[in-house]
Amino acid sequence: MNVFVTGGSRGIGRAIALRFARGGARRVAIGYLRNDKAAESTADELRSAGAEPVLVRGNITSERVLGEVGELGSLDVLVHNAATGVIRPALETEDKHWDWTLNANARALLSLARVAAPAMTAGSSIVAISSLGAQRVLENYVLVGTSKAALESLVRYLAVELAPRGIRVNAVSGGVVETGALEHFPNRDEMVRAGRANPVGRLVTPEDIAGAVAFLCSPDADMVRGQTLIVDGGFSLLA
Repeated sequence: MNVFVTGGSRGIGRAIALRFARGGARRVAIGYLRNDKAAESTADELRSAGAEPVLVRGNITSERVLGEVGELGSLDVLVHNAATGVIRPALETEDKHWDWTLNANARALLSLARVAAPAMTAGSSIVAISSLGAQRVLENYVLVGTSKAALESLVRYLAVELAPRGIRVNAVSGGVVETGALEHFPNRDEMVRAGRANPVGRLVTPEDIAGAVAFLCSPDADMVRGQTLIVDGGFSLLA
């Protein structure tokens, strides 16, 4: 199995990459922006798990990086996990913040699909990582939430267009996930408290997300197309 995970050096992306490596993937490529130390550490873990690691460094929306993705050959699994964004109220945002966030979180999936899908074979999967902010209004999350809503819509369109090729396209949406990314939120402590207040009583872990991704990329999910699988311990069910 040939796998590529964007944002694969840390957090959710790392957990997804390791899940496939431990599941027998032959090669696992991870995209990352600039943290070489984290990427090398994850590469060592992938190697120890039996997979050949490949590091793809740089902005996933750049032509250079997309060219490197094309050189990975036929992918069995493509996971767009990389995400960024400006966390502030709507009226304090600027157009450049919108462009940066939407390009990285949503447009990148379309760019990746254009590069990778032509070489993907029947039974392959594309999975996008979304968040509850795509459907619910979260504080200071207007740009990221809007980009994730666009991402989920794109997943539906790609699922229909790529189905005749035998390529599945779905998304996984996590609740409050226990990663270092939480440090970027000014209301981190409040988010953690809310995240733990789900019916299960604990935060979602990166491994929870990785398990959902692995399912969507398995033959058992062959008839699951264009769906967003919510992994939040029941958080979004509460009034």
